[in-house]
Amino acid sequence: MTDQPPAKDATTTREFDDNILLQMLFGPHNAHLERIERQLGVNLTSRGNAVTLTGPPARVDEALALLDGLYLRLQRGLPVAAADVDAALRMGAGGNGVGETIVTRKRHIQPRSPLQAEYMRALDRHELVFALGPAGTGKTYLAVAKAVSMMIKGEVDRIILSRPAVEAGERLGFLPGDLREKVDPYLRPLYDALHDMLPGDQVAKKLAAGDIEVAPLAFMRGRTLASSFVILDEAQNTTPVQMKMFLTRLGEHSRMVVTGDLSQIDLPPGTRSGLQDALDILGGLEDIGIIRFTDRDVVRHGLVTQIVRAYDAHDRRPVKRGEK
Repeated sequence: MTDQPPAKDATTTREFDDNILLQMLFGPHNAHLERIERQLGVNLTSRGNAVTLTGPPARVDEALALLDGLYLRLQRGLPVAAADVDAALRMGAGGNGVGETIVTRKRHIQPRSPLQAEYMRALDRHELVFALGPAGTGKTYLAVAKAVSMMIKGEVDRIILSRPAVEAGERLGFLPGDLREKVDPYLRPLYDALHDMLPGDQVAKKLAAGDIEVAPLAFMRGRTLASSFVILDEAQNTTPVQMKMFLTRLGEHSRMVVTGDLSQIDLPPGTRSGLQDALDILGGLEDIGIIRFTDRDVVRHGLVTQIVRAYDAHDRRPVKRGEK
């Protein structure tokens, strides 16, 4: 048996029609092309309105499909920033994120990883979805986007966003203000997501009218939430009793999304997470969607991915005797 000689590099050239779009495709000082070169191990040379690709044949084909997909985004009026190039690389050859889209007043949102695309499909298909994984994977952001999109279409009447007000290092009783002022810092990420989807005046108007409600988990007790899109964020910090209470609020013509990160539990030692409890009890039900993100799906700054992986590696290392 003889070893096969290494495949020879392939070279191909692609010409593009619109020089203005081409500048956006290449990025400032060809930064997007350099990003693709580093990730795929190919050489990209631009001259005029053409790009010459050189490298292993499979990688050249992948880079060519990726460039075509990004150019298609630009033709459809969608932006191509560094994050969009990274998203296309994660999505695979030709991944342009146009197939799955959530439309809100301020943004058209496409998936930035294959699992985000699966999550978006789950939000379409299931009335109850659990989304698990580390920070930066889009769990809450995409859920809020879907909620706003469904409200715009008239598919739900209300959006209800909730979080458990767990004391992560601070005592609520010692914070200034009334109850709402004390819990608002815990709910701030939900407000931020809303303002990304809707103009500020519309957010204020809908909050005042009760069409959008942002409230701590304790405010959900005793209610039946019909014709609503309900999101429970940071659900790892619920107790089993709180989680059961929340899940049984689901009413007719409603959707419910539960997000959390089981590696970031702030409950007192010995307290079982309601999120883990719910997954153990309900995980076998066919009508429930469960999406489990990993550090590969982190879509924030590239350094966030490295930080998440470093902490995961640290948590998995053997504990030495005498070490706390």
